[in-house]
Amino acid sequence: MCYGSLTADAGHPKTTTGPRYPGPMSGLLRSTLTRSRAAAGVVAIAALATTSCSASSNGDASHPSATSQSPAAPPGTVHILYAGSLVNLMEHDLGPKFAKASGAKYEGYGAGSAQVAKEITGKVHSGDVFISANPDVNNELEGSKNGNYVTWYVTFAKAPLLIGYNPKSKFAHDLKTKPWYDVITESGIRFGRTDPTLDPKGKLTAQAFGQAAKKSGQSDFVSKAEKNAAVYPEETLVGRLQSGQLDAGFFYANEAKEQHIPTVSLGSIKLSATYTVSALNHAKNPSSGLAFVEYLLGPQGKQILAQHGLTVVPYTAGGDKKDLPAALKPAVH
Repeated sequence: MCYGSLTADAGHPKTTTGPRYPGPMSGLLRSTLTRSRAAAGVVAIAALATTSCSASSNGDASHPSATSQSPAAPPGTVHILYAGSLVNLMEHDLGPKFAKASGAKYEGYGAGSAQVAKEITGKVHSGDVFISANPDVNNELEGSKNGNYVTWYVTFAKAPLLIGYNPKSKFAHDLKTKPWYDVITESGIRFGRTDPTLDPKGKLTAQAFGQAAKKSGQSDFVSKAEKNAAVYPEETLVGRLQSGQLDAGFFYANEAKEQHIPTVSLGSIKLSATYTVSALNHAKNPSSGLAFVEYLLGPQGKQILAQHGLTVVPYTAGGDKKDLPAALKPAVH
């Protein structure tokens, strides 16, 4: 069995006959591919038998059975639930490249990390892997009262919180020449932020407002800033900014780099996303889920993360560390 090894030019995968999955974490990915292909053969035979039965059946094909309406996950499909700030990374780069390297099918869903956690416990979405922009969100999935969806997690990257702006905005010059906390309270500016109850970025924004209130000298700074900064779903902020619906908004460095959004820093206020990953318990495809985590933390994953503006940090384990899978232990502290 052979699948592509990614070169330094991540945009152009190169198929080689060398190592199938570089690095120490390769066994599970290879075994997942083997199981996926074997399962795919079984599915193909089953599909042929189903087709033959359907041809001789008197049933009404326009009224599918409950089984056909709610199928189990196809063998080899990995479902990744992730922080919305990673949507471009996941859907256009990391997800497809993992699929190409492993032979598994990739399906992803992104939203505010806390929102995704609520949807997992509420059984709105199910997945094999959960990626959060804040380690604390994992607490909402740990323990019997939260469904025991997460036992362990690995911190793998960071991204600073910045202000991104539309270069065509009439407030662009002010943002480049004045402290951001003076500009955000100007009349008429349209700022975008996320909901602090659903997204770590929204929570970081609230912290930035609190710290900026002291610097601005305005006793009513927070109320003014919150009035000018409307709340939107995390995965829609970039589009709203680029379409001119917003003058500026709060973004992570990786989002700005991916979309070529000009930014200004928060000055002495230093806040950032801290990304974690965990293979979920109760997963439909746990072997492919763990293989994805291996790929993310492996050499190819590191390279892709860096290309998207994320700062890869030394891998550290959280939660119940003794339950960290053996395949990950060589790379995680």
